[in-house]
Amino acid sequence: MTTEAKRPLNARIREYWDAHVHDVAITRHPAGSEGFFADLDAYHFEKLHHLLRLVDFESLRGQRVLDVGCGPGVDLARFAAAGARVTGVDASRTAVALARRNVRQRHVPASLAVADGEALPFPPASFDYVFAHGVVQYAADPQRLVDEVRRVLVDGGLAFLQVYNRRSWLHALSKLMKVDLEHEDAPVLRRYTHAEFGGLLKGFRDVRLITERFPVRTRLHKGWKGALFNSVFVGAFNALPRRWTGRLGWHLIAICRK
Repeated sequence: MTTEAKRPLNARIREYWDAHVHDVAITRHPAGSEGFFADLDAYHFEKLHHLLRLVDFESLRGQRVLDVGCGPGVDLARFAAAGARVTGVDASRTAVALARRNVRQRHVPASLAVADGEALPFPPASFDYVFAHGVVQYAADPQRLVDEVRRVLVDGGLAFLQVYNRRSWLHALSKLMKVDLEHEDAPVLRRYTHAEFGGLLKGFRDVRLITERFPVRTRLHKGWKGALFNSVFVGAFNALPRRWTGRLGWHLIAICRK
């Protein structure tokens, strides 16, 4: 076993995400600038346009919202702008520092802290809504993270969780084209089937599973593979009936009620 492999997994995860804040590669603006955050917001809701349909930001006005793995605060800022009472946590100090600058520039209030999603520093029943998008698949102990999300929710509260779908168009295409996906080098990266993801969520009273994230044009991949993807694959795949492709989305989303 290498020296790196012997180090505590959570420490390696924190160090990785300090150096690899999600999506920052898509912007050429200086980190923390207004242009930087504008690019991240535009890119985020371009590729994840389904979030605007599945998350009713406006309905959360006055509600206590926790964003677990908040990154540079793209979703966090939208919750805050809609009037939610927002708290964001991330294991990455870099991400939390960026999120602080983001909400400050947008003049919206939010409480932010460096914290591990597997040991949330809040008492039970602290939040009405918990958003954990793109976190479970990178966690050292995904079940513990899901259990923590449920613990800090009030009875009747909602959790929004998202993982990667192992049986998806993107997973298959990356293998076929021999193109690594983002964060393939992360200390932990899991992909789930519907059944495996459902198994993590058994503690919730009601669970609605949704498959989303179908092809949109890439800004990250260049060269002939990127051109072929943008000019041919995106249109051809999305022209197929969703009754054929509906379970092949890259994101498995769970909306869960405690």
